[in-house]
Amino acid sequence: MRSILRAACFLLAVVMPSYGLAASDEDGEAKQWQEAAVVLPAPPAEASLLPFYVSAASENRFFIDISTLSVGDDGVVRYTLVVVSPEGGRNVSFEGMRCETRERRIYASGRADGSWSESRVKQWSRIRDAYGNRHYAALFLEYFCPGGIIVRDAAEAKEALRQGGHPETRRR
Repeated sequence: MRSILRAACFLLAVVMPSYGLAASDEDGEAKQWQEAAVVLPAPPAEASLLPFYVSAASENRFFIDISTLSVGDDGVVRYTLVVVSPEGGRNVSFEGMRCETRERRIYASGRADGSWSESRVKQWSRIRDAYGNRHYAALFLEYFCPGGIIVRDAAEAKEALRQGGHPETRRR
């Protein structure tokens, strides 16, 4: 039943995007989506990094700091992403993903000293399944937003990462 519901909601999200509008209130008036305040986390700790698979085409390694993984009441999955190149280069960012609108946003980038540099770009950008940024599509499709529906909580997202994908996506 849950799979059918996820599929129906996914189709609705594709056919009728919400463009930032939330559900109607009791009077039937549409409410504007409001993002919750964001607090930057501590820098990632090696013991909290959980790898996730992106594709065989990428030589980079991808990790989520599961100590920072959260699902907000505003419908945003927030997490620290760590990307490590084959040469050892490391990019760290604190990000958010909106399953409802298939968008992502970088809140801050990590510095070598463990501090954060807040992003000057405040807009949300569309998640595309493109070669260069395939990790966002992988997180959206296989871990945080299976069928376009947000995971219930951080525990469900962590379990999807540990299992190599959400159970809803592995059944297909």
